[in-house]
Amino acid sequence: MSETPDTTNTAAAVHALDDALVLHANAAGDYTGTTSPAYWNMVGPFGGVTAATLMQAVLQHPQRLGDPVAFTINYASALAAGPYRVIATPVRTNRSTQHWTVSLTQNESGEPGGEAVVCTATALTAQRRSTWSTDDVAMPQVPPPGEVAPAERFKGVEWISRYELRAIAGAIPAVWDGSGTGSLTQMWVRDAPARPLDFASLTAMSDIFFPRVWLRRSVQVPVGTVSMTVYFHAGPAEFAATGSGYLLAQAQAQSFRNGFFDHSGQLWNEAGTLLVTTHQVVYFKE
Repeated sequence: MSETPDTTNTAAAVHALDDALVLHANAAGDYTGTTSPAYWNMVGPFGGVTAATLMQAVLQHPQRLGDPVAFTINYASALAAGPYRVIATPVRTNRSTQHWTVSLTQNESGEPGGEAVVCTATALTAQRRSTWSTDDVAMPQVPPPGEVAPAERFKGVEWISRYELRAIAGAIPAVWDGSGTGSLTQMWVRDAPARPLDFASLTAMSDIFFPRVWLRRSVQVPVGTVSMTVYFHAGPAEFAATGSGYLLAQAQAQSFRNGFFDHSGQLWNEAGTLLVTTHQVVYFKE
């Protein structure tokens, strides 16, 4: 008599990011989802996973043409724990490009008709063609990931545990004493546990940087990202070459003035290929 194999534990566990990005389709472009405690920030979810959620709505749309080229998200309000609705609309489709609007709403009052806009986004997808290509911004010369110690966890923020961070320069200040002198951060990063790179995870990691004003001042003031833009220079071929390897993430602020600052960032794979450039405007308070 042959034994029946035990298959109860053979299915691969769902990665926390994939679980956080689950969207249920009510109709084409109309989705519902629920926030994930695994990516919780101080107030609301990690902004990167919220951005990845809106990107996911575009990626799963049955009418999508091509792959993401550009994506901008505007955070109008804090996202509360619980269910939300995402609407992704292709507003114009050309021969090789497609333009999108996306919105995330949440019922803030609990009453019928109490939905309010939390985030809005625009996206550009396109069918890319093979052309002459090069990177004009070279990856900095830095130690490989294996030679950089894992960064200490920032206590009280759950989403940090979803990433492996190895800071080369510009780590979170150890002492908040006003002694900061610069805003440049360089660090190796990847999902924890490791996960093959794709557009959703790359969108999330484009928001991996802690607020530049904290580093520049070594003062932990209240902050909130208002708008983030991501330009994708990678596609399926670059994702396959990167696999679940580390990305070198670099960011530096450009100006702090009258309650807002901006920063520019880049993410390269270990081979030195530039995968995205990203830009943010962040509100800060004294």
